[in-house]
Amino acid sequence: MKLFFEYIRKFRKEAFLFFLFSLIFLGIFALYDTYIEAVIYAFLICTLIGLIIVCIGFIKFKKQHILLKNIYKNLPLMTENIPNPEDLIQEDLQKIIEKLSEINHKSVNNIKDLQKDIMDYFTVWVHQIKTPISAMQMILQAEDTETSLELSAELFKIEQYAEMALQYIRLDSHSNDLFIKHHNLDNIIRQAIQKYAPLFIRRRIKLTYSPVNAEILTDKKWLLFIIEQLLSNAVKYTLKGSVSIKYENEILTISDTGIGITDEDIPRIFEKGYTGLSGRKDITSTGLGLYLCKTAADKLNHRIYVKSEIGKGSAFSIDLSRKNIDIE
Repeated sequence: MKLFFEYIRKFRKEAFLFFLFSLIFLGIFALYDTYIEAVIYAFLICTLIGLIIVCIGFIKFKKQHILLKNIYKNLPLMTENIPNPEDLIQEDLQKIIEKLSEINHKSVNNIKDLQKDIMDYFTVWVHQIKTPISAMQMILQAEDTETSLELSAELFKIEQYAEMALQYIRLDSHSNDLFIKHHNLDNIIRQAIQKYAPLFIRRRIKLTYSPVNAEILTDKKWLLFIIEQLLSNAVKYTLKGSVSIKYENEILTISDTGIGITDEDIPRIFEKGYTGLSGRKDITSTGLGLYLCKTAADKLNHRIYVKSEIGKGSAFSIDLSRKNIDIE
């Protein structure tokens, strides 16, 4: 009904003129003593014909409205399906739409090319920066001083940031970087622990872990990345105490006795760039680590969630159950 009134409103001027002219004719014929019944009869016939034309026009108007609405919903794909113009004004508008579509298409392609160039350069840069990092690590390992240990710890952070940048590029790319197959979970966990062992020792944080004998269906590289990020956060926000890794009922849990997460922050900690109260206290926090974990877990169809209490610590869990995962 609303659409019909919109159509009537479109031709309100023409309808007003029709009734105005009809009244003029009625008035003139009345002044000249013409049979009013004949004039009214002619008026009714014209009105009936007009209503038929209006109904036919409304049907056509409705079809055009539905077509344009579908084009609007799929605008980038359906601009060529715009209905043929019925007058010069519609033809001019269609030319404007086609020109704007052409300009938009060129702009999108330019942006995509620019983004690809930036990503290609950034990817090369991240890979290249690993070479001097490795060289500096070898130099520092030859020394056993307090200064070299401090520098090694800071260099480890740089390496982690570079690795996070590389994973961020991979996650945002449209290429399929997943290789799903069966893996030994214990091997993946041990690889992550070995990487962060010096940090645990330096921070004097106890790590509790009992080996597990489990085969899981996942992508080793991405699951390793998630575990490393969770261990990194556990060490980062645990000033004293311990970190534990447990695997029960196909759920891997990494818990700590750190500063914890507020109830207000928990629903948003996996959002891109969100740092929360704990992150705001640490000026180096980027709010990307947990976002990348959540994004990677979604790609693997692994559910990740957290339970936490301020002052008592946090427990991040990864559901590794084999649901909706296809083997490569």
